[in-house]
Amino acid sequence: MREPNVTVSGTPSSSPAPGAPAPDGAVRIAVVTHGPASSKFWAIIRNGVDSAARRLDVLVDYQSPDEYSLDRMVALIDDAIATKPDGLVVSIPEIGLKPAIERAVRAGIPVVSINSGSGQFRSFGVLAHVGQEEFRAGRAAGQRLVDAGVKRAICINQQVGNTGLDQRCAGMAEALEKSGGRSRVLAITDDDPGTPERIRRAVASDEAQGVLTTNAIGGLTASEVLPSGVKIGTFDLNPDVLKAVQAGRIGFAVDQQPYLQGYLPIEMLALRARYGIFPSQGDVVATGPHFVTRGDAAQALELSERSIR
Repeated sequence: MREPNVTVSGTPSSSPAPGAPAPDGAVRIAVVTHGPASSKFWAIIRNGVDSAARRLDVLVDYQSPDEYSLDRMVALIDDAIATKPDGLVVSIPEIGLKPAIERAVRAGIPVVSINSGSGQFRSFGVLAHVGQEEFRAGRAAGQRLVDAGVKRAICINQQVGNTGLDQRCAGMAEALEKSGGRSRVLAITDDDPGTPERIRRAVASDEAQGVLTTNAIGGLTASEVLPSGVKIGTFDLNPDVLKAVQAGRIGFAVDQQPYLQGYLPIEMLALRARYGIFPSQGDVVATGPHFVTRGDAAQALELSERSIR
């Protein structure tokens, strides 16, 4: 069946009408993520959450800050704890979320983390992590650049301090170093009008032969300002990125399959609430890395336009 496009809003998914009580015995799951609702990437995660909620007859309350804020995330997690849900899904972009997540665990709420936090979730008391092991993904992406002949590279990071993004760059650095190459991190701001020129100057100054960007916006910017001889890899997909891959302007895109990051934790927590069963506790349920190249970009593009990839 064809999945409908997601419509992102601030209202709970599959929830009763305002003021109406939840049905007796209904499974209720709270979701708190760090990505803004306006983000195309996070819309795919939201689409996965909504699809799981419909298919599994689960009530889901999805919340996220309008723009990234650790303090706001802490407040949203505490609000979710107060509702005593049957499960909590949360992304972990910073270690500063540990006290809030531990409060949920102490309250007896089973927690599954998604997207960011693959290296930290166990120490927080989280049951499992659904997402991509970021260091491994960065290393695999870096190896692709090495295989393409890159010896000097730049990792372009739009949110230095985000543990997942930092691990992507660290993984790439390891791959370059093992091959006798070198790399460095360039911190950027996605919507700064000076960012394209900063990327162009950094690549020229370093005589870099390749770049890896930690999100799709950076990948597109790099593809527009860098000469054709520079090898470009990017994390995450959107239709414009996939068109650039098709055209050969971007060599590869790393798909962490965010739809699965939304869908799977709802299924896991619903099964736990209803039947007491759960996949291997303490493990990462890996949704990536999956690499999209020119040969399979067309199929990925069709799904990306439907907010599935």
